[in-house]
Amino acid sequence: MKFGYARVSKNDQSLDIQVQKLQEARCDEIFLEKASGAKDDRKELNRLLDKLRRGDTICVVRLDRLGRRMTKLIEMINDFKEKGINFISLENHIDTTTPLGMVLFSMCAAFSEMERELIRERVKAGIEAAHRKGRKGGRPRALTPTKLATLKSLKKSDEFSVKEICEIAGITRSVYYRAIKQSEDSGREAT
Repeated sequence: MKFGYARVSKNDQSLDIQVQKLQEARCDEIFLEKASGAKDDRKELNRLLDKLRRGDTICVVRLDRLGRRMTKLIEMINDFKEKGINFISLENHIDTTTPLGMVLFSMCAAFSEMERELIRERVKAGIEAAHRKGRKGGRPRALTPTKLATLKSLKKSDEFSVKEICEIAGITRSVYYRAIKQSEDSGREAT
C-alpha cells in the first residue's frame, strides 16, 4: 500500500495543497496532522507508522513534512529501509528505493538542518542587537512611572474607590494591587 502523510504546524494552516498532491501521487490512504514537525510524538504519524508493513510506501510532499530534525529524519528513513518500507518525497525528488534517492535524502536533510540553525543564529543575533540598543522585548509594562505616581496620589487622597483609581490610571485591578504590594514591600525594606 502507498500511504501519504500531510502535516502543517498550526491549526489555521491548510492541508489542502498537500492532500491534492498526495492524491495525484495515487496514495491509498492519507494521514493528516496539525502539529509541529519538531515534536517527536505525533498522533497521526504514530498511527501511520503502526500500519506500515514490508513493501509499503510512505509518501510526503516535502521532506520537512515528516520531521524537522536531521538526526530524527535519518533515523526514520533508515528504520523504513531496514523494515523494507519505501519512502518518497515528491518535491525533493527523493525515492529511497534507489541509491541516488538515499544520497539526495542525506543531502536534503543536511540542508534542512543547516537552514534551521541559520534561522536560529539570525534570531539570536537580532535579539542581541536589540538588547544593545536598549530594547528589552516582551510585553510593555502596564504600569509606567507616570501611572504609578497617579495611582499613589489617588490612593493617598482617600477620595476614590479602587475601581475609580484603576479607570483614571488606565490599569487593571491586578496591576493596582501588585503595585500597592510592591510599594509597601519596598517601604518596609527602606526602614
